[in-house]
Amino acid sequence: MSRQRLLILLEMAMMTALAVVFSEIKVYQMPQGGSVSLVMVPIALIAVRRGLVPGVICGLMVGMINNFLGGYVVHPVQLLLDYPLAFGALGLAGLVRLPTLEKRVTKVMALWSVLLVGVLARLACHFLSGIIWFGEYAPEGMPAALYSFVYNITYLLPEMVITGIVLTVLMSSAPQLLFPMRNRLA
Repeated sequence: MSRQRLLILLEMAMMTALAVVFSEIKVYQMPQGGSVSLVMVPIALIAVRRGLVPGVICGLMVGMINNFLGGYVVHPVQLLLDYPLAFGALGLAGLVRLPTLEKRVTKVMALWSVLLVGVLARLACHFLSGIIWFGEYAPEGMPAALYSFVYNITYLLPEMVITGIVLTVLMSSAPQLLFPMRNRLA
């Protein structure tokens, strides 16, 4: 195994562990699950830093570990949607290689754009799960789809904004965290 590959695996393991710890520090907890925390920061960071595959794998691992640490499961498909697939979707933040972009403004716009893509994919997972398995919690007369959308966007949007702010600050104050140095191991 090459040193570069080993380094990427170590970074993925550290970001997974950090995300699990951050998921336990909640700013706000929703009544039927979901919360506002910093869980997305390490997943998005590894995705931006190392690309799509490491980001998705890190998200999948975070989702599985979060399920083991207290997930709520009513069906195997719901388990997949709400845990590994939802968090793995955040790895889509690795779709654009930010180090290849020239201007800082372009990097910030690309960062927020790919973060939005990852959060929308995560929303889609939770939304489907909410419609199929948790629609019974919808208030009388409210469609399950509307309830699921409103419920999930209530915590995903603030979490995305917090993650975007943290990563934008890191891009300015500690760019080496988002953009690995080349030839450092040579």
